[in-house]
Amino acid sequence: MKAFLPVLVLLMAFSATAQTADEIVDKYVTAMGGKEKLSSLKSAKMEGVINVQGNDISIAITKVQNTGMRMDLEIMGANNYQIMNTKSGITFFPIRGMQSPEPMPDEQYKGALTQLDLQGTLFNYKDKGTTLEYLGTEKVESNEAYKLKATLKSGSVVNYFIDTKTNMLVKSSSKRMMQGVETEFETTFSDYKQNTDGFWFPYTTGTPQGTTSFDKIETNIKVDPKMFEQ
Repeated sequence: MKAFLPVLVLLMAFSATAQTADEIVDKYVTAMGGKEKLSSLKSAKMEGVINVQGNDISIAITKVQNTGMRMDLEIMGANNYQIMNTKSGITFFPIRGMQSPEPMPDEQYKGALTQLDLQGTLFNYKDKGTTLEYLGTEKVESNEAYKLKATLKSGSVVNYFIDTKTNMLVKSSSKRMMQGVETEFETTFSDYKQNTDGFWFPYTTGTPQGTTSFDKIETNIKVDPKMFEQ
């Protein structure tokens, strides 16, 4: 009986952790408008500027749920873009001296695949083959946040930080291969607002590349799937 008790304690602890993770996700989904609202989000076009080293660059990001994503950057009169679909990615940055579009490196593509999920990795995460682990709380910009470790079906691991007061996503982090070196990649999310269709979005996001501020987000618009092909 004594030998059985430690196992029982471990099982109880695991159950409580899993339950806590689900409770946090439920709060997050509610804060984002609820299951029915999130399920109805099928496409989006986000327009704004990204500030890179003090320079504002026009940016437009178009996404269709689990279909594709295209990011367009207007730099010095030239269109630079990045395209992703469910099979591959393409990058064309004349600003970097590229003469023609180039395939996105496999590691970069795999690391960015979650961006095709417009409704969010945490929404219906079990149906997507993702497992979650609650790792306690951490400070994010002086605010307390729940930390959830998500192991995706692909095996990739992403940490998500949910604000304990607003129940909204404030940061994500993962390890990505950048120029052959494994690097910690963080994205911050802030300035949440509802667009005209009532969907919640962070209108400001921050990455190592710069801070993006959106001023217009359209949702459930018609998108030609050919824009995600090259």
